[in-house]
Amino acid sequence: MSDTNAAGGSGPEIISPELISLDTDLGTTKEDVIRSLAARLTAAGRASDAAGLVDAALAREAQSATGLPGGIAIPHCRAEAVSSASLGFARLDPKVDFGAPDGPADLVFLIAAPEGAGAEHMKLLSSLARALVRPAFVTSLREASTPDEIVRLVDEVLNPPPKDPAAKDSSAKDSAGTAAAVTPPEPVSTGKHATDETPAPAPAERHIVAVTACPTGIAHTYMAADSLVAAGGRAGVKVHVETQGSSGSTPLDPSVIAGAAAVIFATDVGVKGRDRFAGKPVVASGVKRAINEPDKMLAEALRASENPAAATVDGTAAAAADSDAGSVGFGTHLRQVLLTGVSYMIPFVAAGGLLIALGFLLGGYEISGPAKDIVLDNSITNLPDGGLATYLGAVLFQIGSLAFSFLVPALAGYIAFAIADRPGIAPGFTAGAVAVFVGAGFIGGLVGGLIAGVVALYIGRIAVPQWLRGLMPVVIIPLFATLVVGALMFIVLGRPLAAITSGLTDWLNGLSGSSAIFLGIILGLMMCFDLGGPVNKAAYAFAVAGLNVNDPATLRIMAAVMAAGMVPPLAMALASTVLRPKLFSEAERENGKAAWLLGSAFISEGAIPFAAADPLRVIPSMMAGGAVTGALIMAFDVTLSAPHGGIFVFFAVGGIGWFLVSLAAGTVVAALAVVGAKEFFRKGPSDAELDPEIVPAAA
Repeated sequence: MSDTNAAGGSGPEIISPELISLDTDLGTTKEDVIRSLAARLTAAGRASDAAGLVDAALAREAQSATGLPGGIAIPHCRAEAVSSASLGFARLDPKVDFGAPDGPADLVFLIAAPEGAGAEHMKLLSSLARALVRPAFVTSLREASTPDEIVRLVDEVLNPPPKDPAAKDSSAKDSAGTAAAVTPPEPVSTGKHATDETPAPAPAERHIVAVTACPTGIAHTYMAADSLVAAGGRAGVKVHVETQGSSGSTPLDPSVIAGAAAVIFATDVGVKGRDRFAGKPVVASGVKRAINEPDKMLAEALRASENPAAATVDGTAAAAADSDAGSVGFGTHLRQVLLTGVSYMIPFVAAGGLLIALGFLLGGYEISGPAKDIVLDNSITNLPDGGLATYLGAVLFQIGSLAFSFLVPALAGYIAFAIADRPGIAPGFTAGAVAVFVGAGFIGGLVGGLIAGVVALYIGRIAVPQWLRGLMPVVIIPLFATLVVGALMFIVLGRPLAAITSGLTDWLNGLSGSSAIFLGIILGLMMCFDLGGPVNKAAYAFAVAGLNVNDPATLRIMAAVMAAGMVPPLAMALASTVLRPKLFSEAERENGKAAWLLGSAFISEGAIPFAAADPLRVIPSMMAGGAVTGALIMAFDVTLSAPHGGIFVFFAVGGIGWFLVSLAAGTVVAALAVVGAKEFFRKGPSDAELDPEIVPAAA
């Protein structure tokens, strides 16, 4: 390779001999391998902090395994610690399990990109990922005898020499972000000039369209695209792929979509512009299935194209395909829908709740009563009794209250959005507003959002004349879905849901003694189970949706949830930086320093790097500490009127001393538990490699 980087600019080459390890033992776990490759990249000046690179790579591993069929693994990430786009490569002996369905991997590429990596670098990295679906390239990697030969093979993939003008055009097209060339067949996919370069197929030509996307958008997106294209070549069917990845995406030509027999969605994230595929038979799955089973997915799409009863994409959202078509199950889809609502709700919670807390700080807790009148009747030049602090406290409280009032409507609106896309937003928000109006609260928002989404989805499936289709998503669907869900909420469901909510509130208010402590234990366990995942968010949403400054029971629940959520990062910080640093890797010790602040600010995700590297010992330990904290908060009747902020909203805590005692007790229990687990239940040799002074128990 030249002395410029593969993208054509100045800087180091993407891969060089010092980044390559051949036929070497890098440990027994994928964490060991990633650490070793990250250390090579750092030593070569490709990253400023090996720990930061390892953390980013392991966080990506926690989302889904990066092992692929055929003994290949491609751990990858974008991280601030990476200074230039780089590839680390290892040919392992022995092999290491990266989660591939057919066993451990012997070929491992660590793909590292800067957080703000330019499009050219991302295209080059994705080109390598696409090449890994080619058996000839993989075989060449296994047969290479020197690091220089590996560099040459990768260089040929990243900078293929043009054979003729047509080939040169194809190469340029590929570098623009399309699915990589698979020969045979030549891939058909979008690119920088996809509209000009990908003509619509002849009417008689049968073809399939597909969209691939993964969370990081570096590797799996493009490997899935090429796998589907190659499967189409084997089946004699053209496959046009839109890759929605980090190297850019140009939508498929509308005429290509219009003529397609069916559509494949191989994505781990939402499909951008999915309503373009309205009416097409659909097969949906995660992106890795398109890599592992492309022929099967293509066959399912072809069968769906001939089945009038097959699931289709309508103008609002992708219909849920049956399990034989590789779609996610009902339970998984329901969880995704609910989490979408919660994730969009949280900004309203954070903004509104913190502003309310600041209002209390300036104006006192009694500001909640007269705040509206103070804001309407006074101004900065006409201050109320109490002066500027009272006026500003009332303003902050009122802004926060208004933002907080969107909590249930936002929850319902975005649940409906997750089911029916944009046409579901209006009926969903209306359902949430009705739930608040009739007193059905959080439960009413959940139910109303689900009903609104389903109604909007099925109204969108009604066959209408072509001239009316343009009005469906903006007028017809929102109008009738809002009418249906509003009527159901007022006439049928409002009072029963309000009664359930009222009964739950009365039950919470009546909790005392052992009952309240048991609830605290349950909430503590939930907050520490998946550190920001669905269970954690369910507990958090339960607390914030019921938060009422005039209801002590809801304030105790909020205190238990926030305190328990602070335990995991604080406990891992205590264990890795104070109690037994030698039980942790250098990267984990660095993470521990940052976890002090993350835990103090109620960011449970600060413990994720520890849990991702060692879930069986970390997560149960954190749950034990969270349960202790939750129980003590309830036992001591601690209250909290702010839904977020950690130490920064301690002024909103009722019983601050007992809050700190409860938090400290849970943190110590969790830290001691994880230290004990690591000390007495070792995983194996890799633990001893974390620090030279650690001797395995077997010794």
